[in-house]
Amino acid sequence: MNKRLGINGSTFVMGLYLLFLLLPIYWLLNMSLKTNQEILGSFSLWPQDLTFANYVVILTDASWYMGYVNSLIYVVMNTVISLAVALPAAYAFSRYSFMGDKHLFFWLLTNRMAPPAVFALPFFQLYSSVGLFDTHIAVALAHCLFNVPLAVWILEGFMRGVPKEIDETAYIDGYSFPRFFIRIFTPLIASGIGVAAFFCFMFSWVELLLSRTLTAVDAKPIAATMTRTVSASGMDWGVLAAAGILTIVPGALVIYFVRNYIAKGFALGRV
Repeated sequence: MNKRLGINGSTFVMGLYLLFLLLPIYWLLNMSLKTNQEILGSFSLWPQDLTFANYVVILTDASWYMGYVNSLIYVVMNTVISLAVALPAAYAFSRYSFMGDKHLFFWLLTNRMAPPAVFALPFFQLYSSVGLFDTHIAVALAHCLFNVPLAVWILEGFMRGVPKEIDETAYIDGYSFPRFFIRIFTPLIASGIGVAAFFCFMFSWVELLLSRTLTAVDAKPIAATMTRTVSASGMDWGVLAAAGILTIVPGALVIYFVRNYIAKGFALGRV
C-alpha cells in the first residue's frame, strides 16, 4: 500500500513538473492562434476565433522569414567550424602531455565563462574595420570563442575513454593519422560529436547580444527581428508569439535527432 502511494505521489509530482514546463509553450501557441484584439480583450484557455494569419505573415514576409534563414546559416557555419577546430584540439589534450596543458585547458574554459557582453565591442570594432560587419561568417566566428572551448571539453572526455592501444594498433597496421582519425577514431566518438554539435547549435541559436550587435540588415537573425514588432498601433502580440513558436522548432528537431547521443553523454558523466 505504501509502495503504491509512493508511486502515485511520484507520478503526481512529475505531472506537476511537466505542466510547469509545458505551460509557457502552450500559452505561446495559444497566443499565436489568436488575433491581437482577442489577446488584449479577454482571457481564454484556447482561441475563441482561431486564426493562422500570424503564421502567414511570417512565412510570406521576407523581413520575417529571412531572419530564420540568416540564423540557420550562421548557426550551421559555427557548428561546423567549432567541431573542425575542437576535434584535433581535444585529441591532443586526451593523448599527449605537454608543458602547461592543464593551464591551457582551464584557460579555454574561462572563455566560456565570460559573458558575451565583454566581447561585443571588440568584435564590433574589429569586424567593422575588416569589412565583416553584417555577415554570417562574422557571427559564426564570434560564437566560436564560446563554442570551441565547450566542444573541446566535451570531446576530450569521450576521447579519453578510447584506449590508446587502438591508436598504436592502427599505426602498426599502416594507417596514416588522417585515415585512422576519420575511419576508425571518429566513429568511436560519434556520441561525443553529436553531443558537442548539439550544444554548439543550441548556444549559437539562442545567443542574441553578439548576433544583434554584429548584424544590421543582410545577416539579421530572427531573435533580433522579433524586437521590431512594436509599431504605432502597439505590440503585435500574435505575430510575436507565432515567431516564438517557429523559433522553438529547429531546436526541438535537433534535440530529437541527437537525443540518443545526449543520453550517452550523460551516462558517461561528461555532459
